[in-house]
Amino acid sequence: MASQTQIRNYLAHWFQLGKPVVLAGNRGECLPEPIFQNGQYSQSFEDCWHQIMVTSGQDCYLKGTSQSIAAMLSPTWEITACARCEMPIAVPTAGTMTELCPCNDLPTWPNADVPMPRTAVNDQRQLTDLRQRLDRAQERSVAPSRD
Repeated sequence: MASQTQIRNYLAHWFQLGKPVVLAGNRGECLPEPIFQNGQYSQSFEDCWHQIMVTSGQDCYLKGTSQSIAAMLSPTWEITACARCEMPIAVPTAGTMTELCPCNDLPTWPNADVPMPRTAVNDQRQLTDLRQRLDRAQERSVAPSRD
């Protein structure tokens, strides 16, 4: 069973390639912009997720796929990496995969010349970690040797 966290991650990856979610009840499509802000999902992403969850994901699906978000939240589906493009895809836990990867209708994907979609990065935490590593390296380089 895919968790809400995994499905949100799955959607965020595909949103970065311009794939929208088709919403239930002829409510159109949702493609948040931006997807991330300040190291977390943006308000636009959260609004899109809320629109999906209004129907508990029933009849909401990533464009180019047929399994609903509700189905993906059931024990019969899981999220794994595509063997072709390494993007997250929904696969049945039993039986065989009958659908192609959502990248199938993206003529320029996979593309090793551009960065892969990713999850949010907390810039402050990354910079703090980098600063600490640099400080430790500098301390080691100026420490007196013990001969």
